[in-house]
Amino acid sequence: MDMSTAHSEKSHGATEDLVVAVEQVLRHVRQSATAGGLGIAASALLGRLSREGPLRLTELARAEGISQPNATQLVTRMERAGLVRRTADRSDGRGVLVTVTETGLDVFARRRAERARALGELMAELSEPERRATELALSALARVIRERQQPERG
Repeated sequence: MDMSTAHSEKSHGATEDLVVAVEQVLRHVRQSATAGGLGIAASALLGRLSREGPLRLTELARAEGISQPNATQLVTRMERAGLVRRTADRSDGRGVLVTVTETGLDVFARRRAERARALGELMAELSEPERRATELALSALARVIRERQQPERG
């Protein structure tokens, strides 16, 4: 085995280890959020509406990577629970916007606080150098994700 192959295999193994670690952290933090009794898809949709404001059903489906019928069913369930409401799109009379309600914002805030508490508990068990390194790494990854999501300028 030459040096480049050995380096490539080592790098691939390290990347897989990181994927497993990220999955474990996400699962732990996600499972800690119980407010509102929401599933992952409903929680993600609520988070998106809380951050981005009203969106058309088609935009929600595309952004969340689900089919429009699934998005419609999910929004219907969330509307019945008082978390979201549908309103007419003033820019297009045929369109409907999905908006988060005050109840939805409250549930979102409580879920975020639960996730923050769970992550904080994990971080508190790290040594100071590990904590600083984790904060730096997570901030850097979040920055890369934000940059990828920004529309191309040119």
